[in-house]
Amino acid sequence: MSDTPAEMRFRVSGMDCGSCASKIDTAVRRMPGVGDVSVSYPAESLTVRHDGSVEEDAVMRQVKQLGFGAAPVSPGGARTAAPADTPVATPWWQARKTRATLACAAALVLAYAVGHLFPAAERIAFLLALLVGLVPVAHRAFAAARFGTPFSIEMLMTVAAVGAVAIGATEEAAAVVLFFLIGEMLEGLAASRARSSISALGDLVPKTAFVEEDGETREIDARALEVGMVILVRPGDRIAADGEVVEGTGDVDEAPVTGESVPKQKGIKDPVFAGTINASGVLRVKVTATSADNTIARIVRLVEEAQEAKAPTERFIDRFSKVYTPFVVVVAALFALVPPLLFGGDWSEWIYKGLALLLIGCPCALVISTPAAVAASLASGARRGLLLKGGAVLEGLRDLTAIAFDKTGTLTEGKPKVTDVVAFSRTRTVVLSMSAALERGSSHPLALAILEAAGAEKAPIPPAFMAEAVAGEGITGNIGGEAAFFGSPRAAATRAPLAPDRMAAIEALNAQGKTVSVLVVRGEAIGLVALRDEARPDAAAGLARLSSLGIQTLMLTGDNRRTAEAIGAGIGIEVRAELMPEDKQRIVRELQGNGKKVGKVGDGINDAPALAAADIGIAMGGGTDVALETADAAVLHGRVSDVADLVALSRATMRNIHVNIAIALGLKAVFLVTTVVGITGLWPAILADTGATVLVTANAMRLLRWRPR
Repeated sequence: MSDTPAEMRFRVSGMDCGSCASKIDTAVRRMPGVGDVSVSYPAESLTVRHDGSVEEDAVMRQVKQLGFGAAPVSPGGARTAAPADTPVATPWWQARKTRATLACAAALVLAYAVGHLFPAAERIAFLLALLVGLVPVAHRAFAAARFGTPFSIEMLMTVAAVGAVAIGATEEAAAVVLFFLIGEMLEGLAASRARSSISALGDLVPKTAFVEEDGETREIDARALEVGMVILVRPGDRIAADGEVVEGTGDVDEAPVTGESVPKQKGIKDPVFAGTINASGVLRVKVTATSADNTIARIVRLVEEAQEAKAPTERFIDRFSKVYTPFVVVVAALFALVPPLLFGGDWSEWIYKGLALLLIGCPCALVISTPAAVAASLASGARRGLLLKGGAVLEGLRDLTAIAFDKTGTLTEGKPKVTDVVAFSRTRTVVLSMSAALERGSSHPLALAILEAAGAEKAPIPPAFMAEAVAGEGITGNIGGEAAFFGSPRAAATRAPLAPDRMAAIEALNAQGKTVSVLVVRGEAIGLVALRDEARPDAAAGLARLSSLGIQTLMLTGDNRRTAEAIGAGIGIEVRAELMPEDKQRIVRELQGNGKKVGKVGDGINDAPALAAADIGIAMGGGTDVALETADAAVLHGRVSDVADLVALSRATMRNIHVNIAIALGLKAVFLVTTVVGITGLWPAILADTGATVLVTANAMRLLRWRPR
């Protein structure tokens, strides 16, 4: 036996609600050598941490004895079981619980027919119909009791049905079991719908890819793609792997992965995601991630892991239900026994009421109220590029009162753009053309921005001869026989006089946080180009939305104060500039010390300490792996408005959960009163539980259609 902690993962089929997961959790935890267990019914997953002495087969046997299917999953996420053991999604009409429900319904209809034609055989017919539905339920009840869950919904149903037969209510008992099976079937349908919304993401990646090797193109299984391979993506094709464009340009529709509605122009060195669609142009893409680690796989894995992490509300309800269910059993027993024993009440009447209370007390609707809503929200968010690492994060976003943003790559695009081209003595096009000519061949971000601007304006770029970089100043060269210099205003002033009005224009641009370069030709300053890392197009609107939600926003950046304040003034955010990573973390701590619940949004390694210190850390799309791993949530397409969407989704989810809890407890309270006073009986009691479960589940599934306002 090894002392090294080990972990195994399984896919478990047949789980429809939190009580199913609870039974498996309890049963597996009782196995020798098991240290910790995590079960998620939305993700159909079971994770077992143990001391190395536990065998996979033993865990699967334990799960299967409870009536569920189980198959091991490899660390990368691929199932390793034989196909016969692997849980496979089946149509709802072929599911085990659907077949059981239809069999019970058919038996009950037959019993009514027999009772009508042969009245003497009516009781036996209804008893047989009851057994058709009750035997599998009772089997699961006793299996759960054997493995540590005596107060399961199946046990309550079995006790109520047997008690009803004992007092002569056989027909009613059979109908009650049928209603219970219908409720279970509907739970299964709802759970399946939530799962399919995530599994559909995996279907976005094509099954095959065209690989180019040694000048030849061949089609291979997309799962066989390796890092470094080059794949050919034709117009209209889905991209088979995460990668980087090495040849070609085209518009790529990223909506399936990021929710971005407008296709993005992609060119050489631009990243592309698996599952996105090449709308135009032929692209050659170098693979940067295997199928097990591409964007889609990471999203699915992240959501499945998130579904295993329970929200605080869910954990409270789990603890509450463990006390609540035994309490209901005791109260039902007292109702059945005390009035006849102490006050001369009618035994049949009070046993009947006790059995009805037993059914009313079933905690299914209450237990499912939170995880169903959380699972639907995680799925809905993932489809829109909003990723959250668990129910606790989803719930915590609602409480944020302050959010701190990094600047570069978060509030801004992360790369400079030409904002102004000012011509002093020649045309704007000439200034841009000659500046681009000198910068051609440089990989500096400012040079790339000037070349991009020249291309966008279709400005010709003539050849530059004898181009040479002058350290700390700029670039010199010869263009069309004219000596030219392009660089800092200070260096330009040593080569050509700058009139006061031109110096004033440069100062005004510098005051706006822009970097200014002056073009000097034949000893004359003929124009200038200003660049700045511009704010994202939706930054101001996104910050305004957060403000409308009652959340304070501030910028934490290491950039110089003038540039940061210029950007901040344009989008309406408080600015703290010239900060080191530890300064950002300190400010987050100070805000928390003032009673704030703080979120931190960033995309870089220097954001990791502040992301970890914040109550909720949010990584922007395109950010580093460090930021994504450190953060609690991520927005794939990097819009500032997505942060507001995360908060809105959290608040919508918590409203949904509160409504669910009100439905679950409210219906029970109503039928509790009506049962005690003799207005309702067993049928309405089970309808109260089944109906509440269906209503709660249907309400939670509404979150699958959630859209940001």
